Amino acid sequence: MKRSCIVALLCVAGLAACHKSPPPVPAAYDSATPEQQAALLKQGEYLARVGDCVACHTAPGGQPFAGGLAMASPIGAIYSTNITPDPTGIGGYSYGDFDNALRHGIRKDGSTLYPAMPYPSYARITDADTQALYAYFMHGVAPVAQANKATGIHWPLSMRWPLAIWRRLFAPKVVAWQAPAGADPQVSRGAYLVEGLGHCGACHTPRAWTLQEKALSDGDGRVFLSGSAPLEGWIAKNLRGDHKDGLGSWSEPQLVQFLKTGRSERSAVFGGMSDVVEHSTQYFSDADLAAIARYLKSLPAQDPNDAPNHYDDRVAKALWQGDDSQPGAAIYLDNCAACHRSDGQGYARVFPALAGNPVLQTADATSLINLVLQGDTLVATRTAPSTFTMPGFAWRLSDREVADVVTFIRGSWGNQAAPVSAHDVAKLRTDAMKAAYQDNHHR
Repeated sequence: MKRSCIVALLCVAGLAACHKSPPPVPAAYDSATPEQQAALLKQGEYLARVGDCVACHTAPGGQPFAGGLAMASPIGAIYSTNITPDPTGIGGYSYGDFDNALRHGIRKDGSTLYPAMPYPSYARITDADTQALYAYFMHGVAPVAQANKATGIHWPLSMRWPLAIWRRLFAPKVVAWQAPAGADPQVSRGAYLVEGLGHCGACHTPRAWTLQEKALSDGDGRVFLSGSAPLEGWIAKNLRGDHKDGLGSWSEPQLVQFLKTGRSERSAVFGGMSDVVEHSTQYFSDADLAAIARYLKSLPAQDPNDAPNHYDDRVAKALWQGDDSQPGAAIYLDNCAACHRSDGQGYARVFPALAGNPVLQTADATSLINLVLQGDTLVATRTAPSTFTMPGFAWRLSDREVADVVTFIRGSWGNQAAPVSAHDVAKLRTDAMKAAYQDNHHR
């Protein structure tokens, strides 16, 4: 999810812009004691987890951080780069070079990085954390001799200079994070992690027609983290306080549990977010997870008319009494009820509840349709090593049947979401087949 959420920005055109490099900063590692060096490497390793750097910069079956991961775009594939300290990677990068790339979006040769690298978010990273990351990638990561792959984008679209104006217009100035005066320290820490190195908005914030995020922080308005268009076949959901499709019904402990284990009493991770939990959030400290949860719960609902969901037991009673006359009800009983139950309550930390589930009530039903078509496997984490798989039903159910059962789920037990059509399902079935082909081709 993270690795391709802004690949479409390859298409942005414009004029070149000038950039003044920051003054050289001596790397803290070089002048530190052995104990300080060890602490700096530990901090840098942790921060690299927070930024989920390994997810983008490691190809399937490849060496960590050696790059080569294919990112498909409408105009051709690009590949993540080698960020190990080998000469083929960033071994020749000074601290200034590293900082330019990380927070400014400028390559060592002065050209602009594709904004699949979320440098608009990384602009908030503090100097101290940037130093720790530099120390880690230079001294804590094993060098791998692996040349970077050329993009599959043909000229003239392969020219990088058009990206410079986009950076000039839409990437914020690098201003290291400072907590607002009088702010709750825990909320401020959560904001720093979410808005900065965690770059949650890169996927969970909608984009303008020029493809930049419409907001980079909550101070920019209630559009921040309000959910986005489908990415790789999944919806990056609303993370604000809305009850219907956001986090209004979640408690802070449930959010912490979800980010740490990939599951909670009523939900389970799926799709692109699985990579985030597997490679990143499960390694966060409890204090940082609590700070993120506190910050997210501080965000007001986007919908001013938002109200809590209320469970409606009419469908549950009908199914219990054998009444499956409602369209999609018989399909649900035959294929879904064994795990998610006729009352839609599921089983805690195993099979997610469907009743009142905000993931299932988004305006766009892409995630639910793809879950029914393709299925998914719950990732194993350090503190929750068990894993469960929901099978895909694309082989078994027609487009009409998938549409009926998805519509049934989105309108039962108090859920209030619009119906879907067989046409919606057919399009996503075709898109999934194309994506699978492209993925296998690039591998």
